Amino acid sequence: MPAARESLLDAAYTALARRPWSAVRMVDVAAAAGVSRQTLYNEFGSKEGLARALVRREADGYLAGVERALSGHGDARERLTATAEWTASTARENALVRAMLTGCWSERLPSPTLSAVPSSSAVPAQRRADGPLPSPGDFVVLVRDRAVTVLSGPGTPRPDSAELARSCELVVRLALSCVAAPPGEGGVADLVRSALQRQLTY
Repeated sequence: MPAARESLLDAAYTALARRPWSAVRMVDVAAAAGVSRQTLYNEFGSKEGLARALVRREADGYLAGVERALSGHGDARERLTATAEWTASTARENALVRAMLTGCWSERLPSPTLSAVPSSSAVPAQRRADGPLPSPGDFVVLVRDRAVTVLSGPGTPRPDSAELARSCELVVRLALSCVAAPPGEGGVADLVRSALQRQLTY
């Protein structure tokens, strides 16, 4: 991603942490990023385009973290536990990720439509941002399917694929419930390990 675009997204994210999206001004975002307002409009087209790009970047960052958790060391239970912990902690720290995972968009946040919007942007990253954005259900499927692929890949025991898919989806949904209602002592890890105790036998 070009440096100016990344700087603008960083500036928009910082501005959003300080004030509601409705009060975030494009001129202030450009100034904070050290670029002209024209550069901002060239990259994103509009404030809605900036919002879509910001949401897309945070979604991609969340999914990259899922990938890291799944690719870590340990058995399937440990990797799924790490994925659940990543989901809950990222949603706790990042209001945009929390909104994407739960579908609960507060009035402080931008709330771009999830369906694709017409895009005439010459910027490939913006054309991607103008495409469909993932819904909470999409995230469940994306994370579940990625977990199944990683955990049934080369060098791992061959589990029953239907059982593995059920276990992966159970973990994703359990993590999302922890986003909505944070667990008490023991946290996400204890809940996931308990749920997987009889689910995974490898």
